[in-house]
Amino acid sequence: MRLLTKLGMSSLFAGAILSGCTTLEAYSGESQISGASKGAIAGGLIGAVIGAATSPKEDRMKRAIIGAGIGGVAGGGVGLYMDKQEEKLRDELVGSGVQVKRTEEGQIELIMPGNITFDVSSSEVAGSFLPTLKSVAKVLAEYDDTLVTISGHTDSTGSESYNQLLSEQRATSVANIILEQGIVVERIAAMGHGESKPIADNSTEQGRAQNRRVEITLDAIVAE
Repeated sequence: MRLLTKLGMSSLFAGAILSGCTTLEAYSGESQISGASKGAIAGGLIGAVIGAATSPKEDRMKRAIIGAGIGGVAGGGVGLYMDKQEEKLRDELVGSGVQVKRTEEGQIELIMPGNITFDVSSSEVAGSFLPTLKSVAKVLAEYDDTLVTISGHTDSTGSESYNQLLSEQRATSVANIILEQGIVVERIAAMGHGESKPIADNSTEQGRAQNRRVEITLDAIVAE
C-alpha cells in the first residue's frame, strides 16, 4: 500500500485543476475530465480524507468524538450496534451486487466490484451506481458512531504505478460521493492499494474481475 500525504494529494489534485481537470485513460490514452475529482476539490475535503488514512484508528476516533461531536458506542454495546447496522445495510443493498461481510474483528466490510462501480479505466463513479452509494450513505448517517475507511484495489493489468494512482482516485471518488450526502469528514479516510492486495488469481479474467474493487470498512467508534 502507498498512501499520499494530505499535502501530496492536495498538490496532485490542484495540478489537475490547473491543467483542466483531466485524467489519462489507461488503455486508450484519451484524456477525460473527472467530475468527481472536481467536486472533491471544490469541497476542499479530500486532502483531509487522504491524510486521515495515515492516522492510527484510535486517533481517528478521538478526532471524530472531539471534532464532530460524535458520542461513540459504549464498549459493551458495540456488538449489538454493529449487528443492527449490518442488518440495515443488507436490507438497503439487496440486489445491488455489493457484498456485505463481517470480519473476525467485528468490522463490517462492503465489497463493491469494479464492474458495477466504475466504467473501464475510469475513476468517476458510474451514474448507475450512485443510488447504491447514496443508500450506503443513508445508513452511515443513521449509524454515525462508525469510522468509514474506503480502499481502492485494481488487478495487475497495466503498470504498477498506474494501478496505484487509479486505486487512489477511485477511493477518493467514492469518498466524495459519501461526503456529498452529508457524512462528516472526521469519520472518513480513503486510500489506494493498487494491485498489492489481490483476493483472486490475476492470471484469469474472473480473478482479475474480483480484484478490481472498492472496499468500505466500518469500525465502531468506542466512547471514552
